Amino acid sequence: MTELIQFVIDVLALGGAYALMALGLVIVYGILKLVNFAYGELIMVAGYTLFLMDGTGLPWLVMAAVAVLMSIFFGVATDYVAFRPVRAKSVTAVLITSFAFSTILQNAALLFISPRARNIPLPDVFSTTVTIGGAVTPLRNLLTIAATIVMLTLFTWLMRRSILGIAMRAAATNFTMARMLGVPANLIISSAFAISGLLAGVVSLFWLGRIGSVVPGIGLEPLLVAFIATVIGGMRSVPGAVLGGFLLALIDTSLNHILPQDLLKFRDAFTFSFVILILLWKPDGLIKGPASGQRT
Repeated sequence: MTELIQFVIDVLALGGAYALMALGLVIVYGILKLVNFAYGELIMVAGYTLFLMDGTGLPWLVMAAVAVLMSIFFGVATDYVAFRPVRAKSVTAVLITSFAFSTILQNAALLFISPRARNIPLPDVFSTTVTIGGAVTPLRNLLTIAATIVMLTLFTWLMRRSILGIAMRAAATNFTMARMLGVPANLIISSAFAISGLLAGVVSLFWLGRIGSVVPGIGLEPLLVAFIATVIGGMRSVPGAVLGGFLLALIDTSLNHILPQDLLKFRDAFTFSFVILILLWKPDGLIKGPASGQRT
């Protein structure tokens, strides 16, 4: 029973982080029909913001809020720098500019900060453990689960009840028709990038909290996780992104418990094998999104 409780907590905590990352990726893809390959660098931006603010004497919650705001800022900057100037051109041009913006951010960190890992300030709560039903788990896992519930609730309300959310849903279904009906295109797209940055910023606090340090290339893994989760769940489906995140976490956590020690180094190979099987069964993802019009 203790192992089962530990397993469930691990899946929910890891799945929550994966789901929020996938949401941030799919909300931009749903409107532009383009993958933001600079998305992972928002984790890096938040991490280095925390590192640079270390020693300022500010409360950690203030530093965390600033890190999230910087993630939002650079999320919107991705639109202005990498997407907006070329999004009416070819898909290839947008992919190249998103990769270029990602490389620029990484090289800026290498040049102006350091290529080595830098420790980030973390509150004591991140190293505290609690006992639930006999299972000892880091308190940060419970905080991750709580943050996921809050963010998913707010996101659901935004998309279903607010004018902005309704406009974004309309744009995701048929962008051209939404523009003809008076939906401001640039505002909707910038809002999508801002929400994407907010989700990445929140996830970064817990992602970095597991590692305790930041390096210029830290954004690659969360980007791959988000991309795989969206592909599994459905590239145009918001519920699919959440489902894909939790399913990917379930696969990863199960492999950690099932595989013998000498096979753990091949965990990624097993994970991708399961992903391939899922896509062979459901090539469009587990949940099919709405039919979409042309990208802008």
